[in-house]
Amino acid sequence: MPIARKLGAEALGTFFITAAAIGVDVFYYTQGNIDYASRWLTRGLVTAAVIYAFSETSGAHADPAVTIGFVLRRVFPIPIALAYIAAQFAGAFVAAALWLALVGRSSLALGASHPGPHFSSLEAAAAEVVATFALMLTILMTAQDKAVVGQQAAVAVGFMVAACGFVAGPISGASMNPARTIAAQILSGEFSNIWIYVAGPLIGAALAVGVHMLLCGAPSAGERKAARGTKG
Repeated sequence: MPIARKLGAEALGTFFITAAAIGVDVFYYTQGNIDYASRWLTRGLVTAAVIYAFSETSGAHADPAVTIGFVLRRVFPIPIALAYIAAQFAGAFVAAALWLALVGRSSLALGASHPGPHFSSLEAAAAEVVATFALMLTILMTAQDKAVVGQQAAVAVGFMVAACGFVAGPISGASMNPARTIAAQILSGEFSNIWIYVAGPLIGAALAVGVHMLLCGAPSAGERKAARGTKG
């Protein structure tokens, strides 16, 4: 599989996830025609759809924290990981720019993850750590079993994204994805909380890799297959 196809899949996957996440947040806060449950179910459903669509091509990371988690797990090469992360941010910025053109900067800011009104920055960062830990561990555990590698992992991962949204959403916005959040924050001019959505997901992913190592031992062929895409 040519690397350009893999990078294209990562850019498109992150574009869809970012566009959906920003869109439901904007409409949730401004128009009231998106209820609380739909807001988080949308994120879970689009994540599952992206995995179904792109897992065979690229592994469907669509999240820099997931890519770095696979690197730490030693199932994904660093040079390709850097290219994946660049593609993911490219897809996220295109999605955020599209919403900026549609709704303007002030509304786009509502689509960027931010701490809830009753929670501090440290509490939001802790929520991102825990949510990303749960997401990354789910990804690694489903990748461990050859029976659920790739598309069959979509349901489990999508459910976990939605569940983390229900629980951590009011605290931090349940981003779990630096590209999705940072793109919207930069284009809307909201820079004060960027550190939360870099440190939280990366720490959570690293902790998940450590726990997975204790539970499952050395990396398996299934994990390498899941991380790199079943088509190579």
